[in-house]
Amino acid sequence: MDEHQNHPEEPVDKGMKRGLTTYGDADFSLFLRKAFIKGAGYTDEALGRPVIGIVNTGSSYNPCHGNMPQLIEAVRRGVMLAGGLPMDFPTISVHESFAAPTSMYLRNLMSMDTEEMIRAQPMDAVVLIGGCDKTVPAQLMGAASARVPAIQLVTGAMLVGSHRGERVGACTDCRKQWARFRADEIDAAEIAEVNDQLVASVGTCSVMGTASTMACVAEALGIVLPGGAAPPAVSAARMRIAEHTGAQAVQLARSGLSIEHILTRKAFENALRVLLAIGGSTNAILHLIAIAGRLGLELGLDTLDSMSRETPVLVDLKPTGSHYMEDFHRAGGMPALLRELKPLLHLDAMTVTGRTLDEELARAAPAFAQDVIRPLAHPIYPQGGLAVLRGNLAPGGAIIKQSSADPGLMEHEGRAVVFENLEDMARRLDADDLDVCANDVLVLKNIGPLGAPGMPEAGYIPIPRKLARQGVKDMVRVSDGRMSGTAFGCVVLHVTPEAAIGGLLAHVHDGDRIRLSVSRREISLLVHDEEIRQRMASEPVVRPSAARGYRKLFLHCVTQADLGVDFDFLRCANLQQGDAATDFGGL
Repeated sequence: MDEHQNHPEEPVDKGMKRGLTTYGDADFSLFLRKAFIKGAGYTDEALGRPVIGIVNTGSSYNPCHGNMPQLIEAVRRGVMLAGGLPMDFPTISVHESFAAPTSMYLRNLMSMDTEEMIRAQPMDAVVLIGGCDKTVPAQLMGAASARVPAIQLVTGAMLVGSHRGERVGACTDCRKQWARFRADEIDAAEIAEVNDQLVASVGTCSVMGTASTMACVAEALGIVLPGGAAPPAVSAARMRIAEHTGAQAVQLARSGLSIEHILTRKAFENALRVLLAIGGSTNAILHLIAIAGRLGLELGLDTLDSMSRETPVLVDLKPTGSHYMEDFHRAGGMPALLRELKPLLHLDAMTVTGRTLDEELARAAPAFAQDVIRPLAHPIYPQGGLAVLRGNLAPGGAIIKQSSADPGLMEHEGRAVVFENLEDMARRLDADDLDVCANDVLVLKNIGPLGAPGMPEAGYIPIPRKLARQGVKDMVRVSDGRMSGTAFGCVVLHVTPEAAIGGLLAHVHDGDRIRLSVSRREISLLVHDEEIRQRMASEPVVRPSAARGYRKLFLHCVTQADLGVDFDFLRCANLQQGDAATDFGGL
């Protein structure tokens, strides 16, 4: 593939001469630029250094990024120590709990903001600082499209809290404690007490949710400094990583090692291995597909599933295990995990240091006894944390986090209890007269990329209250939406094609039989083909639309889950084929 396809040629000028504003006179443009920036007190000597952009995603609405001022200060220090000129600039910042209707709705917008601000402003390399779930993928998507030397810095995980002598942390314990409250196991006073303890500091979720998953995955990709994924947000180690990241950005600017030379197919395959070995978030699949698509690489679900059959879960962190991110850091973090996975990795993959993964592992600290990262021969789960399902309900694929589900539900057939949309579920789920039992399959429609819109994390359908009070902890649940990486249970997600574009999910009725077989990788509606055809003919689906604004753009251009829920016009035009995605144009 021509790496500059659909991109302007890289400018030969560097520093402040890079990407001059169009006035028709390049010399005057540079003269004017320097005049304005000198108003901030800069000298010609400073302006002659390599310019390092620093993406500032700090926001009062984003406590996951609450350490942003300290991180920027440390990055700036590293840049200056290495002889560069640091220039921080703001972009969109997205937090999971402060984004309506859902953060995924805004991920692509943030990626466009990141890409265009990198393009528009002079910088020889860029430090991407993100943390909360959609920020790191958005930044990597934007930087991949901009094709400027880039390095990722994550904000780091929050500290663990304590409730009545028990360690607790966001957000697996948020869900477990809320489920106890719904089941009347704890009262309003105690749930309020728990609420004060779940988030003990600024930083991202303390379990292997999407933020921690993307931090680990980014280090596996080679775009984060070795050992940079795991240090807590408020630790001295996090600040030292930030300083080293700034210094490395200057080296990137001088060497010209660009992002497409790091994020190669081998790097993405390493990232998939790590995703499976950490029991990581299902959301990371969507993000990796989207990032790869910006670089012209097709990542298919079949590749993921093939790897899953031979890649065990080694990391004992919630929601699959019992520990927290700060424990993972103390156990050696990503270098320790990558050392265990060496037989399964592409060791010649390039990293942001300019050295290969094999060279970096040779430089890593020696192994020591700990109980968080298991040896390859003694995993906590024999296969990867995620499995890809197919069948007539999901010809384009669906995902289940098998490592965090009730093993007794992995092979299951049950009666469908159907909710047409989020409003229908909210109205009926906890009704005493809901016709539901523990062996049923809960089905939620119209929460896919277009259906909600934005594919919200509502696929983690709560156990109906009357069953929760009976002690039911898990059920088979099926939807075209997502769930938080901190969630758990026998939840089938990302059903493709989604209901809102006419996927078979739209035509599931109450009482239908649904079969789940994880061993056979199957999710099927057990209804005769002729009946299905009749339903499709008599139940036409109208694709959602909007009159104006970003919502109109989103609904017109967003892709399905198997293409990463990116906008079609942002993906690279010439893709190097891996597994072919399914064509749903006829729906």
